[in-house]
Amino acid sequence: MTSRTPWLGILCGLLTALIWGVQSVVSRHAMLIDMTPADVTILRFVSAAAVLLPWALRNMRPFPVGSLGWPRAWVMALLIGPLYSLILVGGAHFAPALHSSIISPGLIPVFTALLIFLVTGERAGRMRLIGLGIIVLGIGIFSRDALALSPSRPDAWIGDLLFVLIAFLWSIFGLLARRWGASSLEITAASCILSVPLLVIVALTLPIHMARMPFAEILLQALYQGVLVGVVALYLYARTVATLGAAKATLFLPLVPVATATASALLLAETPSPTELAGMAIVVTGMLIAFRSPSTG
Repeated sequence: MTSRTPWLGILCGLLTALIWGVQSVVSRHAMLIDMTPADVTILRFVSAAAVLLPWALRNMRPFPVGSLGWPRAWVMALLIGPLYSLILVGGAHFAPALHSSIISPGLIPVFTALLIFLVTGERAGRMRLIGLGIIVLGIGIFSRDALALSPSRPDAWIGDLLFVLIAFLWSIFGLLARRWGASSLEITAASCILSVPLLVIVALTLPIHMARMPFAEILLQALYQGVLVGVVALYLYARTVATLGAAKATLFLPLVPVATATASALLLAETPSPTELAGMAIVVTGMLIAFRSPSTG
């Protein structure tokens, strides 16, 4: 391993955290200009599928499900396909961008540990449990204004509940992906391509405002949500894992809310309240403890 290799992994991890952090801001921006969750969902999966299609045609047999097989590929598409995107972007309609990057990434390890215990009986290690408890405490503090129906956050509780659901869906997806053993690129390509026919249902049943949106806004959502988040961030995170290892790669995840907080303040003029700042600090601390601790013990 050359001395340059760890720095390449660190750079890939930082870029991944930045892309994921700004995604919440891009989604929130779409809602503020009167795009709909259906608009963003359609643009995301059409653009991602178009980018991944050439690779899938060359490398996935049978096309487009590869080693996953048809039943498992459809499960993945249902878990992280259009329904996932609609819930995620729908949450951005009600809650500020920062809520998404605090609640969902924070609760994913909590739900994952709970599901592992319920399915296998395997308990998380003591330090990891402490970290997960700190995360839950921090999210409770962070969401206090939303749950109290504060005038500054009148409908944010709806978005917060949707972000909780996102964390639950992603936890199920993560456990199944690990159990089934397919590559992250195969899973992404299969779920994106299989999502395209499901977009017909989305277009027929939900409001679409795309026709009256400026082309620049449509291009922004297609490129950011579909290409950067759906393809580039996946590749960068995979390179981070390959270079630094899975455990060290997770250490970049607490940077996601920091990137969101900075971008939402600069681009959307959305500033967190003192309570939200305190909650965010506690959540990030809990994430660092949980990710640095052994999974069992």
